[in-house]
Amino acid sequence: MNNLALKQEAEQKYSYADLLNFPEDKRYEIIDGDLYLMSAPTVIHQGILGEILYQIKNYLKGKKCKVFSSPIDVRLSGEKDDKKEFNVVQPDLLIVCDENKIQKNCILGAPDFIVEILSPSTSSMDRVKKFNLYQKFGVKEYWIVAPEEKNISVFLLNKEGIYTIPKAYYLTDKVPVNITRDLYIDLNNYYKENIEFLVEK
Repeated sequence: MNNLALKQEAEQKYSYADLLNFPEDKRYEIIDGDLYLMSAPTVIHQGILGEILYQIKNYLKGKKCKVFSSPIDVRLSGEKDDKKEFNVVQPDLLIVCDENKIQKNCILGAPDFIVEILSPSTSSMDRVKKFNLYQKFGVKEYWIVAPEEKNISVFLLNKEGIYTIPKAYYLTDKVPVNITRDLYIDLNNYYKENIEFLVEK
């Protein structure tokens, strides 16, 4: 019996140490010790991700903060002991402004900014489980991009560590990245060229 089966039988929590022993041909996330298999992203998902990444990367050239896109392991609690880290995610896109969190093989601690792009298989996860998780660990700004609904919901962490009522934008709006001074993501041209066609298919 393999280690995965043993874990399932014992109903034990999964940790980052377990994740490191899994086959590399599949991607997993761990939330509160529960294991989730990640599905392959769609074409529209990757298109939007690539455009947002391009715009942020250009803006951050020469600046302290760094942008990353999936696949990259984010160890949200910042726990250095692999066996004690029970929350490991792979956000679609993230910005980290504390260089000490950027490790060789992972991000050790909560990013400042995260984007998750919805697909039918991830909608509930991103809107509920990850929403609560990112709030818990203090992600300052969380975007949920919904291609089929053609909108972006922006959640900002208040002084009490709670996400405020989201600011809603259309995909054609210029959307401010609030952790920066003057960066706006503009998907209008991409939308006109791609999104309506892709959503209808």
